[in-house]
Amino acid sequence: MPHTLLLYSTNFGLSKRICERIQASLQKRGDQATVASITDGAIDPARFDAIVIGASIRYGKHSPTVLEFIRAHQALLESKPSALFSVNLVARKPGKDTPQTNPYLKQLLAQSPWKPQVTAVFAGEIDYSRYGWADRQVVRLIMWITKGPTDFSAKMQYTNWDDVDRFAGNIAQLAAGARVAPA
Repeated sequence: MPHTLLLYSTNFGLSKRICERIQASLQKRGDQATVASITDGAIDPARFDAIVIGASIRYGKHSPTVLEFIRAHQALLESKPSALFSVNLVARKPGKDTPQTNPYLKQLLAQSPWKPQVTAVFAGEIDYSRYGWADRQVVRLIMWITKGPTDFSAKMQYTNWDDVDRFAGNIAQLAAGARVAPA
């Protein structure tokens, strides 16, 4: 049975929760999966049969640690079944919700020397109560510009968990060596 490494880079925990959902889905199929932070130096990615990286956006950028990991492990990522997903609020909008149309995933892929076999984009969430004062102001401004919720009491989950489950199915196929149709 394949053992998949699910690495995440997260700001408020959603990328990790998505990795945990993928892990549960893979385990239901009989596969093994390990969830870890992309900054966890104790994890040896070479031990795994497949690698998935999940990265969230903060202020319009993925964490620099994502590209650092990709550059440091490019040969390994290219030698194994591998996938990448981005989590961002722009993906809540139709026309910005696919790997081909999401500006943040497209930007990350353009900067990356590695080209994953499978990609996905998932819409994020808003929970003003979790943000500090400065983050609350910046997120509110971004939401005002993009016509999203600006009320500080707003808690909005935009992630389509059925899409996450479908992505997990693609990961299972990929880890088993099957060809996966592009998203």
